[in-house]
This record gives sequence, C-alpha cells and structure tokens, in this order.
Amino acid sequence: MRMTTAQALVRWLIAQRTELFDGAEAPLFPGVFAIFGHGNVLGLGTALEEHRSEIPVWRGHNEQGMALAAVGYAKATHRRQVGVATTSIGPGALNLVTAAGVAHANRLPLLLLPGDTFTSRAPDPVLQQIEPFHDGTASVNDAFRAVSRYFDRITRPEQLLAALPQVARVLTDPADCGPVTLALPQDVQAEAFDFPESLFAPVVHRIQRPRADLRSLSEAASVLRGASRPLLVLGGGVRYSGAGAAAIAFAERFGLPVVETTAGRTLIAHDHPLHAGPLGITGSSSGNELAAEADVVFAVGTRLQDFTTASWTVFSPAVRLVALNAAPFDAVKHGAVAVVGDALAGLADLEPLLDSWSAPATWTARAASARAVWDSHIDKLRSPSPELTYAQVVGLVNDQSGPSDYVMTASGGLPGELIGGWRASGPATMDVEYGFSCMGYEIAGAWGAAMAHPAGIVTTLLGDGSYLMLNSELFSAAFAGHGFVAVVCDNDGYAVIHRLQTGQGAAGYNNMYADCRSDLPVPPRVNFAAHAAALGCAVFEADGVSFAAQYAAARSAASEGKVAVVTVKTHPSSWTEAGAWWEVGVPQTSHRAEVLAARAELDEAKAKQVRYLGH
Repeated sequence: MRMTTAQALVRWLIAQRTELFDGAEAPLFPGVFAIFGHGNVLGLGTALEEHRSEIPVWRGHNEQGMALAAVGYAKATHRRQVGVATTSIGPGALNLVTAAGVAHANRLPLLLLPGDTFTSRAPDPVLQQIEPFHDGTASVNDAFRAVSRYFDRITRPEQLLAALPQVARVLTDPADCGPVTLALPQDVQAEAFDFPESLFAPVVHRIQRPRADLRSLSEAASVLRGASRPLLVLGGGVRYSGAGAAAIAFAERFGLPVVETTAGRTLIAHDHPLHAGPLGITGSSSGNELAAEADVVFAVGTRLQDFTTASWTVFSPAVRLVALNAAPFDAVKHGAVAVVGDALAGLADLEPLLDSWSAPATWTARAASARAVWDSHIDKLRSPSPELTYAQVVGLVNDQSGPSDYVMTASGGLPGELIGGWRASGPATMDVEYGFSCMGYEIAGAWGAAMAHPAGIVTTLLGDGSYLMLNSELFSAAFAGHGFVAVVCDNDGYAVIHRLQTGQGAAGYNNMYADCRSDLPVPPRVNFAAHAAALGCAVFEADGVSFAAQYAAARSAASEGKVAVVTVKTHPSSWTEAGAWWEVGVPQTSHRAEVLAARAELDEAKAKQVRYLGH
C-alpha cells in the first residue's frame, strides 16, 4: 500500500486495540493532542485529517500542557490506553520534554511525535533548527533520550516496520512502560513507500502477566511465614495490574495490615479493618507506626520513593523486605527478596505457598486501632477555623465525592493533604502526581482524566503557584467540552517551599509574595476568577463559609461538560504532619545559626537511615 510515512503511522495507530480489565476492547490510542507547525502540519497533520472520523485530534494551547493531558488520560485508564502528542520542531518539541519526564518517573505510557529537521539537509538551517557545532546529526529532539523509555528517529519510511513493534512493546509492557519518542523529520513524514498491508491489520494488546520464578516465590513465602509483624505495602503496580481486589483478599486471608504508597492510594477502602493508612512523609502516623514495627515488609508494585520511605527512615534496620514487581529494576532495590512478576499473578502464585499461615491476631488488629487515632487527628484538622485550611478544603471535597468520582493534584502542600487525609470509598480514584511533582499537571492532567473518566466528576486541587505555572489547558478543555472542577487555593505564593525553606532555618526569600522583589510600591495581584472566566470557565468564588455550596454548584456545572473553577483564599501555613523525616540539602556552613541547627538535626537523622536491607 503506497502511502507516506505519516499516513502509515496514523493507519497503524488506528489499528492498535487494547484489552481492558473487564475483557472489553478499546482503541489503544484513543486520540491525539496536537499543535501544528511547519514541522508537522503537512505531513502528520494531513494524515490525521484524512482519518479524522477514526481517531480524534484535540487541539492544545501549550505543548507541555497537552502532553500532560495525555499522561493524565493514561493514569485514569490504569495504563490500558495511551495518549499521543505531536508538535512542530524546535520550541514546540522541547516543550514536551517535561511531560516526558512526568511519564518516565511515574511509569506511565505516552507517545510523543515531535517534528524534526530535514534529513536531506538541503535547506539547512531551517526555521527553529539548532546547529550543534560538534554533531551534525543532532537536533533538539535528542533532549528526549534521557526521558524516553524508547527513542527513535525515523530517517526513512521503511524504518517504521522495525520501529512500530518496539513502540507497542514499550507502551504496553508492565516493566518497561513509559514514554516513547519518535522524532519525525518533516521531509520523511511526506515521503512515500510501499508498506505491507499486514502492518495495518488490527492487533489487540492484551494484559501481560509475567509469572515469577518459583524459587523466588518459595523464598518469599519462607520469609513471610517467619514474620510476626508483617506489613503489606500496595503501590501503583497493583493498580496497573488490576490486582486491587486480589491484594485486599490476600491481606484478608493472612491478616496483613495494609498501607499504601502515593500511586497505590485508594486501592483499599478507608474504613477497611486492615487499612493502616498511607505510608511516608505525606502519609499517616498510623501507617508509619506500623512500618517502624514491622519485621517483614511485603512491597507489591512500588519503587519505594523517598516520600514513601521517609528517605529510608520509616522502616526498622532489622526489617526483611520482599518486593513483588514486574520491573526487575525495582524488585532488586535495597537488597530485597526479589519476586519479579505481575502483581495479580504473583499474589495468586504465592498464596498456596503460605498455606495456613497467618499474622498474629494482635498485630492484625493494630491496623484499625492505629488508624482510628489518625482519623481522629484528621477530624480535628477538618473542623472549622477562622481561616480556611488545605485540610478543610480536602475534607469538604471528600464529603461530596462518591465512589465513581476522581480526585487529583500534583505539587505543593495539597499532595500531603490528599494522600494523608482522603477517605476513599471507591477503588483507585486518585491521581497524585508525586513522582515528578510537576506544577501545572493539576490542570492539564485533569483535562485528560475528564476525557477518560466520564462516569464521575473529576476534581483537581491546586495552589495559586501551579495555576500561574500552566493554565492554558483550561481553555483547551473548556473548548473541547470536557468538564471537570478545578479548586484553586490562593495562599499568596509558593507556600510549601517557603515552609521547607524556613523550616530548615533559612530566611523566607522569593517564595511568598511578601518576600519577593518588586520595584513597585504596591505590586499587582492576580484575579484568578476573572482570568478563569476569560478562558471560558464557569467560575465560583468561595470563602470558608460558602465553599461547600460553591463546590456543589461547580460539580453541577462540570456534569454538563463545563470546566468549573472554584477560587478560594486559604491559610498559607497549615499542613498535615505524618511525623516522618525527609532528607533535603541543608548547608553545612551558613551565617544563620538556625541553618546550622537544622544541619545538625539532618546529620543525626541520617545516622538512622537504612541504606541496604539485604540479609
């Protein structure tokens, strides 16, 4: 079939199907986010227009933002579907790099199709082309190599025959899943080739469930059977395997208290008697309490990031770590007993090896009793006060959210409030992007989540700093008719970093507006309500008294396909503390005594840091 490289690529995208957890089929690539420029409008743009009825194209207004929407889509579909983003060459392409970093850090699929410079080099240097003096083959797209699971530059049409199977492999592989970048030189996009018809035959990509090695399973079972205080840690891999219900059943059979990571949050119902709470710095005192006492930690589907492990101080130095993970890279970390395999299959294979063993009843009961203390603490934080706090905002949103609703955030202080304080009533209904903690994901990711999650209301919570960082996709979503609620908490600056700064003895500087330089006697301030209205959003201005009613009205507007923005002033220094430690780079020398004191505390804490758990 004679067609251009771009036409062949689009035909291939349409032919790819995916199997959902319920066995139904859906498009693997449900749509393309695009901003056209001279590097992609005539090649890929023309091909997409030819198939506009088969694969929708959504216009973005910032390249980073629309690619983050694609990431949000993938997260909301539990990695079963993949968003695509295409841009022109040069600045448009480079604007995708941050989104690639988000997908890479969070192990989420994303297909990036940036335009590239001419392979013929005849018109060089073309508009937006850099010219590295040391490498004639390089372009800005080489910046993607560090943040791509798979990178390729298509310099001849027939190279698609070798590249596309690798693209599909990485995007659907449970271990290697992450961003794929295909750099597309604009002359090659338009070149024709006789492609085999079989390239465009429909293919269904089914859920892969690699089985663990039997000897590894046997060793893991032996370690667990020897435990008197075992703890089950559920991570994002449980979610992406569709193993949530199986993991809870596993915990129930053997009496294992359950804690969650950031990516694993809401896998277990809040009021389940085995739920000890979330783990780590942004987790709960109850989860951290059990983690400190556990003699065996069974970590399923998690890379054990520093916020989860409190920079590796949350566990006892004598703990045994068993890690079930589809990715060998994650399974072997910190000397764990590594069980490499799918979460659902691994739990099923491990269960009979544990036979009649179970954790002591007194230990099992600790989950509910410890979490009750944490719940009481959260109740107090949610109680009314003169100034509205993050905890109160989260509580009021939580009160109106049902099992089919979806809540998300990404940066600042709100991740701690959602992870530590949210009370889940439905499975896997939270997206806290705290792998890359990308400011601006809150709005863009919500657009993608709203597209993928039409059954309930998507609510995203963000601070004023994140809003100002990247807000253009409010208009993209409003124009497209993908409704969600954005709660914008205005606390006068980058409050959480100010808290970190001053909490480690440094002077407040360049974070809160009061500490920022301006040559004006009265600097301007942002009218968030007016700005959001100008972007086509329905706007609801709230305060502590009216927030619940205004949020309810915003939910109603979102259900009608509108992007609804709730603006509210919040207290700049109210945070939920889980009682865990986090390592940051406190200076060893300083003119401030407070900094030196903070450094002494850091050195003392580092002495308790677990570096390797192998036994």
